[in-house]
Amino acid sequence: MLPLARVVVGVVVLLVVLFAYALRIAVGDANPFDFFGYFTNQTSSLTALVLVAIGGCALAGRRRPEWLTVGWGVGAACLIVVAVVYNVLVPGTGSAPPWVSVVLHVVFPAIVLADVLLSPDRPRLAWKRLWWVLPYPLAWVTVVLIRGATDGWVPYGFLLPSRGLPSLGLHVTGILALLMLSATAVWTLSGRPSRRPRRT
Repeated sequence: MLPLARVVVGVVVLLVVLFAYALRIAVGDANPFDFFGYFTNQTSSLTALVLVAIGGCALAGRRRPEWLTVGWGVGAACLIVVAVVYNVLVPGTGSAPPWVSVVLHVVFPAIVLADVLLSPDRPRLAWKRLWWVLPYPLAWVTVVLIRGATDGWVPYGFLLPSRGLPSLGLHVTGILALLMLSATAVWTLSGRPSRRPRRT
């Protein structure tokens, strides 16, 4: 994907997320901790910012820093989880318009994954950086479980404390396993040789 296209896609996704948040405000649910407590909204926003930063670096003729390259891969891995969990475990849930759900749960994950795997300037992800995929989802799960045990709010029903520790442990373990599987696939496929001729 061209640098300008990455910037445009990132900005459009951010606008879609903000539009969905504006709809929540309009019905009296303006709590940002609830809205951005959803993994979809967080991950889409953060990955969109990564795309804007990557595209901006290229447009400015600046070298992409390594942390941003890894963020590119982490975003792709997390968006795979977003797509699978939403479309398999909790399809059709949420209060956002259907087209917003399609953009965030289908279209954007597909675009980012295709960009990481097919673009000539795709990231070459070092295996020693694979563990970088864990801190953000682990922090998200920790906060959600704490909120569920205190104020009772969780973004997804399968994380309700009332389901019991075995159910929570099974779902959290399954999501983290899916995350590592998707990250391993992204890391593996990103190492394929690029078709773009190397400069001498």
